[in-house]
Amino acid sequence: MSEMAERQQEPCTCIICGQQKKEGIMIITEFICDECEAEMVRTDVKDAKYPFFIHQMKRILYKMNA
Repeated sequence: MSEMAERQQEPCTCIICGQQKKEGIMIITEFICDECEAEMVRTDVKDAKYPFFIHQMKRILYKMNA
């Protein structure tokens, strides 16, 4: 079984919502669940939640550059 297939079967912690989920995407070394990915994609820049998503995504870059 490939690493990606294995990763989809075991729960990972979403960097956005903090919940354990089985399905989503990996960005560098961090996991984003399908639900958060979908919500981020449809969130308007004027929405109050938009800065939260930006802050959480920046955490990925901070870990990469640490």
